[in-house]
Order: sequence, then structure tokens, then C-alpha cells
Amino acid sequence: MSRWHPTLGAILTRRIAFFAVLAMVVQLAVIFSDYYWNVGELSRLFVEQETERLASGIALEGENVRYQLPESLKQRYGTRSSGYVGRIRDGNGTLVFQSCDDACERHFLPADVNPPDFWLRSLTTGKPLTLVGGRAFVIGDRRFIVDVATIEDPQDVVSSVFWREVIEHMLVPMSILLVLVLGATLLSVRQALKPVRAAANAADDIDPMDARSHLNFDGMPREVAHLAIAINRAFERVGELMASQKVLTSGIAHEIRTPLAAIKLELGNIDHPRARKAEADLDDLVAFVAALTALARLDSFDHGMFEDVDLVALSCSVVEQLAPWVYEHGHSLEFHPQVEIALIRGAPALIRDALRNLVENAVRHTPAGTSILVYVAAKTIRIEDRRTNTAKNEAKPAEYADSLGIGLRIVRRIVELHRGNLHQSTSRLGHVFELRFDDNYAPSSTHKSETTINEQFSLQDF
Repeated sequence: MSRWHPTLGAILTRRIAFFAVLAMVVQLAVIFSDYYWNVGELSRLFVEQETERLASGIALEGENVRYQLPESLKQRYGTRSSGYVGRIRDGNGTLVFQSCDDACERHFLPADVNPPDFWLRSLTTGKPLTLVGGRAFVIGDRRFIVDVATIEDPQDVVSSVFWREVIEHMLVPMSILLVLVLGATLLSVRQALKPVRAAANAADDIDPMDARSHLNFDGMPREVAHLAIAINRAFERVGELMASQKVLTSGIAHEIRTPLAAIKLELGNIDHPRARKAEADLDDLVAFVAALTALARLDSFDHGMFEDVDLVALSCSVVEQLAPWVYEHGHSLEFHPQVEIALIRGAPALIRDALRNLVENAVRHTPAGTSILVYVAAKTIRIEDRRTNTAKNEAKPAEYADSLGIGLRIVRRIVELHRGNLHQSTSRLGHVFELRFDDNYAPSSTHKSETTINEQFSLQDF
């Protein structure tokens, strides 16, 4: 669902752009009120821009002056009776360009008058504009006087004057400012969110069953760091809860086992078959209580206790320990490693308990003469029971499956704690259980296995 949420950069971009556009609209309203309704200011801008356009056609070729009317001005100053007139003189009064007859002399300054650098005279008040004015330009080392006049501005040049002012004094500066502010903001946000992004990626791999889990808040902004600290405190409380749960389950186990042991001791003093039956039932109860206690402990197991575990060496040691007991019950036990080494991150005691549980169940719930095989491959332990032809008719698969109960649940929980899964199936000769662990550890070439691929243990070895 987080994919559909906008990023902080997208949110800031939209909001900065929105307020920048809003600021532009407000500034446009201010410029409109200051310029468009201010006839005197518009007249000044008209003279400045029109004289600048006319002066752009002046070119110096040594001592000679060449003038070409700009293409954009030919419609206004290249024809008669257009409502616009212009005149260009050099500093000595020599005429460079003129778009009017002698009638211009009535509006322009006389030729024998040394004009100022800028002059303006409105012929009528209000709009449309009717004015005359001029401006001095220095091109190269020579001074030129450019005079313009308009009668009621028939081509509405004042609008282009106004929008040019808007573009030069509002759109361009605001656009540059927007780009710089937006770029600086996004860069700052990106830099500030780097530790937050790293913490978010680390949060995906956090194990809630590991009391050492925490988020690194170094370099985070204060507001985000406060959230990370709160999450770390929550993990600390989880660790404290897990520790108290362990104490509780240990206390329950101790309190229950003590009276059960006393009862069994008293039954041992009674010489009667029914007492022996009661002892057997009591042993089953003790095993059941132990299983419940083990299951409760698994629910509060701390992944911080994980270490490097070689499944081959661990399975080999379990087979060695259980082989005599399996032999006493008329079964055989074989160990078949498929690899030299199989490293995972886990708790050796828990994996050992899971393997022992499955082997003991196979012995208890299969007929005599059944072969039990333990295979170890990369990240996988497989336990099979294969009944012989003599024992095949005595097999009761349904009873075996139903009798696993809480023991199988414990095994499944142990595998889940190691981020794996327990796969159960039935073959033609018996049952197959596979402990498939997560591939979360890369084997190191420096580790050596104590077993070889040719090692096999069976009841004949003991």
C-alpha cells in the first residue's frame, strides 16, 4: 500500500509549485495595478522600449553610419499614417533615419536643441497613449538621439510593453527563484531522508523475536529520530516481555515436575501391575508437560541467540547419540550427508531437539524392523522411515499421523523460528519429513566439517 503514497519530494514539489504560482498571480496583480493604470509609467516604458528597438538597427562602419529598420518595426515605422513616427540623429544633428515629414518638427525637439538623455511629453491624458519622447544612446564612441511619437497607439503597443515588463521583472526572476528553491529543497530533503531511507530498509529485515533489534537514528532529523527512538523502546519492551515469559515458563515447569516426580516415587514403592500402568501414564504426562513448556518457550525465543550451525555436524552428533536407543527398540538408523558442510544461522539446541523429536517419533510409531534414514543437504534435513516387508502389514499410517500432535507442532515452530518450513509427505514405504531452513547464510570457505560424504551410521555400528 505504501507504493500508492506520494513521496515527500513529490508533496514538497506540488506545494512549492502551488505557492510559487500563487505568488506570481499576486505579483501580477500588483504589477498590473502599478503599471497598467499608471499612464505616466506606461508612457515612460513605451518610449524606453520603442527607442531601444529603433536604435538596434544602427551599425557603424568606420566613420560611416548604416541604418536598417528592424523587421518587427517596418509595419509601424516603414509606412505613412500608421500612427507612429520616429527619427534618429547623431550627436551632430545629422539625420540617420526618419519616418515622417516636416510635420514631425511640430512634436519633436528642434534640431538645434541639445536634447537630454531622456525626454517625454504627453500630448493627451489617459489611454490610448498619445505622446512624444526621445532617448540618447551611445554606440561605439558616438552619441545618437532617437525620437518616437504615437497618436492613440493604434497597434496597442502598450500591451506588449506591459507584458515585456511582466516577463522581465516577474516571470524570469520568479522562475529562476522557483528552480533554485525547489532544487535546494529537494536536495536538502533527499540528504535529510538518506538515514531515514536506510532505517526503512533495515526495518524490513528487523526480527521482532530478536531483543537486539533496533533502528539506527544517527543523522536523522529530530522529528524522525524521535519516532525511531520510540520504535527502539518498543523493541526493548518486547525483549523484557520475552525474558519474563522465559522465567514464567521455567517456573511452571519446575512447579509441575516436582509433584509429578514425588508421585512417581511413591508409585515405585507399590508392587502392583496397576501401579506400573500408572507410572507409564505418569511418564506420558511428564512428557506432555515438557512439550507444553517447550512450546511456550519457543513463543518467547530470542533470535539474538542464533549462531553459525553446521547441519551436517549437528545431525551426525544426534544420530550418534540416538543410535543405541534406536537399536534397543529394534530399528535401524542411518546417516547420509549429501554435502560436506551446510551452514545456517540458528540455535543448535533447538535444531537438535527438532531432529531428535522426529527420530524418536519414527521409532515409537513404526513397527519393529523399520529403517530410519537421516539425509542432510544444503539447508535441508530429511528424515524417512522405511518399513520392511515383514513390518509393512503392521504399519498404521493414520495412527502415526494422528499421534504426532504437539511434538510435530514443536518441530514446526522450531523450523519457523529459523525462517524455514516443515514439509510432511508419505512415501510407498513410510513417512518423510523435511526441515527446510531459510537460505540466509553463505557458507565460508574457512569452515571445515567434521564429517565426510561417505560417513554412514547404522545400528550395526554400535
